[in-house]
Amino acid sequence: MKLREHYGAFLGGRAFRGDTALEVRDKYTGEVATRVALADRATVERAIGLAHDAAAAMARLAGYERKEALVHCVARFRERAEELAWILAIEVGKPIKDARGEVGRLIDTFELAAEESVRLAGEILPLDRTARGRGYTGYLKRVPLGPIAGITPFNFPLNLGAHKVAPSIAAGCPFVWKPASATPVSALVVGEILAETGLPAGAFSVLPCRAADAEPLIVDERVKLVSFTGSPEVGWELKRKAGKKRVSLELGGNAACIVCADADLDDAVERLVFGAFYQSGQSCVSVQRILVEAPVYDALKSKLVARAKALVSGDPKDERTFVGPLITEADAARLEAWIASATKRGAKLLCGGTRRGAVLDATLLEGVPRDEPLCAAEAFGPIAVLEPFASFDDALRAANDSRFGLQAGVFTRDLERAQRAWDELEVGGVIVNDVPSWRADAMPYGGVKDSGFGREGVRWSIEELTEPRLMVVRRRDPR
Repeated sequence: MKLREHYGAFLGGRAFRGDTALEVRDKYTGEVATRVALADRATVERAIGLAHDAAAAMARLAGYERKEALVHCVARFRERAEELAWILAIEVGKPIKDARGEVGRLIDTFELAAEESVRLAGEILPLDRTARGRGYTGYLKRVPLGPIAGITPFNFPLNLGAHKVAPSIAAGCPFVWKPASATPVSALVVGEILAETGLPAGAFSVLPCRAADAEPLIVDERVKLVSFTGSPEVGWELKRKAGKKRVSLELGGNAACIVCADADLDDAVERLVFGAFYQSGQSCVSVQRILVEAPVYDALKSKLVARAKALVSGDPKDERTFVGPLITEADAARLEAWIASATKRGAKLLCGGTRRGAVLDATLLEGVPRDEPLCAAEAFGPIAVLEPFASFDDALRAANDSRFGLQAGVFTRDLERAQRAWDELEVGGVIVNDVPSWRADAMPYGGVKDSGFGREGVRWSIEELTEPRLMVVRRRDPR
């Protein structure tokens, strides 16, 4: 499949051609695949103004009207599913099987939002719990915040965008979506489908733009919440600039996975291969640190290395490919340098480490010092490090020895160990008998420490996008 020669953006729900100056490259071949409209600062400010003007109309939409828009999107996503998957394979370099999986999650997220759009229930609050409240009744409802800004990264252009766009529609909030400049095409196709709905004029904009031109999304007080997914450095600076508005941050990680001696090793290996190498490791919850109980360390290492060596790397459009290119050759070169740094200090390369342009083979190491970038920073590539542990206490301490805290995995059949992990691991979520890379789009998802704050997952996103409003009624003659 080839992409169209040009893709337009969307301003206030209408097609916006603008200056098609943004080149989008095929991440495997490096060739220019298409050009898209690039918005400037003035266009971003216009989008904010249109969203502000549309806020009242969006808030007035009945639940069934919000649901109709989301259901329409689901139907059209299904019709264009293979097109969307191939766009991801080209603009992200995502292996085609992973790309189809992401399209499935896009559909799931919009379906969940459609369900939640008609469940925005309130609450009746009896206030006569003390004498002072006699004759008074409280009524609580949730109301939309107003205009929302969504800023998304390159690695899951559809799914991470869906977690900002679909809850905004369900909550009745107009939005401006800035997709990553490296991967805007899939977002613009979502914009084409949104334009087919009956959403009010001005309700949405999808605008690729330079980071400097996106600044109004952060500083303009008409924007009531910024939802950002990306690097910690950018995210915390964004929060500093945002002033009074709400900010939701889903940032990086170097996720740990603990494998206990009582685990099913064959099952653990299959899931670890998925968690460390799917999406070419370009996931904030990719398995990066594998902590293995000493009695089974050698057995698990042997099985894991054999599986990693068998993975096919290369062209993401090839159905056999498991590991595709990183987003840029510079990122692959960075990881190559990190491997060299670790091995210079005594780490052992177990498999992989070979780079061809932007493609890095599935890579495993052991004996990596914990202050090396491969342990201490976020790799964001197809690479993981192994380390044995003597006691479960040691494993928990090692997993917590990180400035990140997004998710962690624990393979064990011991319920007490699972509960201890839940109690003591400093993360937003503990996944038992699976990898931290696992996520259901209905669950609350987010992290602590440098991994951010706030939660996504449709129901929880809607809570972030709305605020409670109370009405108290006094009966003049309470009996």
